[in-house]
Amino acid sequence: MTLPVFEEYEPAIDCGCAGCAQQRRAAARLPVRYGGHPAARGARRALVLVTAAGMVLSCGAAEAVSAAHRGAGATGAADPEPVNPQGAVGPLNGTGAPGPPAPQDSAPRTTTRTAIMDRATTWVTSQVPYSMAKYWSDGYRQDCSGYVSMAWNLGTNEWTGSLAAFGTKISRAELQPGDILLFHNPADPEKGSHVTIFGGWTDSTHSHYVAYEQASPHTRMASTPMAYWSNSSKYVAYRYKGLTSGTGGSGSDTAFPGAKRFGTGADNAYVTQLGKMLISQGGERFHREGAGPRWSTADTRATQAFQEAQGWRGREADGIPGPDTWSLLVRGNGQRIPAAGSGGSPSGVPAYPGRGFFVPGQSNSHVHRLGTQLVAKGYGMRYVAGPGTRWTEVDRRNVEAFQRAQGWRGGAADGYPGPETWRRLFA
Repeated sequence: MTLPVFEEYEPAIDCGCAGCAQQRRAAARLPVRYGGHPAARGARRALVLVTAAGMVLSCGAAEAVSAAHRGAGATGAADPEPVNPQGAVGPLNGTGAPGPPAPQDSAPRTTTRTAIMDRATTWVTSQVPYSMAKYWSDGYRQDCSGYVSMAWNLGTNEWTGSLAAFGTKISRAELQPGDILLFHNPADPEKGSHVTIFGGWTDSTHSHYVAYEQASPHTRMASTPMAYWSNSSKYVAYRYKGLTSGTGGSGSDTAFPGAKRFGTGADNAYVTQLGKMLISQGGERFHREGAGPRWSTADTRATQAFQEAQGWRGREADGIPGPDTWSLLVRGNGQRIPAAGSGGSPSGVPAYPGRGFFVPGQSNSHVHRLGTQLVAKGYGMRYVAGPGTRWTEVDRRNVEAFQRAQGWRGGAADGYPGPETWRRLFA
């Protein structure tokens, strides 16, 4: 009689199949401690029973493991969002007992939007590994709430149940870089609770934004559906209470001051600030006498040129700055105003060269252009030495990540750029 054979099966951390996704979720749900705070300690291994006494092993161990990998009855597409277990409220470096609830009346540390985004970017650059049990060199826990605690410079490791106390609730229309989108599930904190840092809109429709988040396998910055892959309607926008302009001068706040500050008859410091930012983005030919506080035709034309450089048309390029125009200028990451006589906007999508340029063995400038744009969009995380001219598996996987971020699955996310992938990537 054949004895039962047990094999260990550990779901791959980067496998997108529904079976592995479910296994990872199940592994994350450990008993709750610290007064209801989630305290998952990482993935458990599943024991797979390959055979039983008295049964003939007709399918074999490999087939049983394959069945577990596929997931019983799984027919839907894999969930694109990572599993995000998190630790409890506590001090930096995880020393001592769990911390008290978030303070309600103490004055918060002051910071600026620029400082928040700079801090958030340090983890993206370092690709800090995801962990709810480990702490990075700056003392913050390496999970989603620890990441926001670090970016907001809170001085403690918070969790999704306490972060709201450090912010002021705002509407999604008011979102600016450095704000957060938070979902805390009080009924079951381990199920779905997550928080991301808002990095700016990716398009004028506000259907996607650049999310800075701590998620498996490491910190990432990626285009994400508003507000998130699942539980989207339950995410709430918050702005840090200690946010300051960082300069102290009138009209120098990084937050959008409102459209009423601009246009015919406007005369204020915000107009001067706008002019200076436009000049720095290639609009000097419109402001030949420099930026000033009184609104002029030069301000309208320079603003419109900048808007058109982003690929906007019609009402989106009316020459009056809105929140998106202001945000791009403040952060300095929009497309520059083209030089006079340059023949068009630099943001125009280059012609799609054809799929034949992106297959194994091909080496050409189109591959390098594609890789450079993937890096600019935040999808070059798999490059070790930067994009090259030869098409490799690394290029394919980076393209696949971008395609999946668009919500595509199956053959639409095969890692080979088609016309629509090309258009969205360069838009």
